[in-house]
Amino acid sequence: MTTQHEIRIRTATPADAAAIAAIYNHYVAETVVTFEEEPVSAEEIARRIDDVRAAALPWLVAEEGGHVVGYAYAVPWKPRSAYRFSVEITVYLARERTGRGAGSKLYGALFPLLEARGIHAVIGGIALPNDASVRLHEKFGLRKVAEFREVGFKLGRWIDVGYWERTL
Repeated sequence: MTTQHEIRIRTATPADAAAIAAIYNHYVAETVVTFEEEPVSAEEIARRIDDVRAAALPWLVAEEGGHVVGYAYAVPWKPRSAYRFSVEITVYLARERTGRGAGSKLYGALFPLLEARGIHAVIGGIALPNDASVRLHEKFGLRKVAEFREVGFKLGRWIDVGYWERTL
């Protein structure tokens, strides 16, 4: 009999980069949910974590039983100064941990941090179809505002991308 561990949410550090890369690289290699096509190194993930922290934005990890099982973060939506109150959010879960509440716990912790930071608009881009991601984003009050047809090409097919938005 296995016991289920509590999911704990905490701030990511560069020390989490290898675990995050392992989660993310599954999606890079096997799915169309990210448009990156080459595996990302732990060093690159550590650099990305540092970039998010330098922008005074949150990058969170979900831990279960002492292991990183997912992560979520926010990045500036666009570089021009008038966009400074808008972010794009992202969440990824270890493939064996989907559907167990870690995504909801991550977003449940992320949104209050964004509000405290003075963020006004939260945007999520979703490669379509992806019913689980759509449900998660809509659970947190994001509503679909756009869909771009066939804007990505990966794994031999064209992919549509939808955008969901919420103001805080």
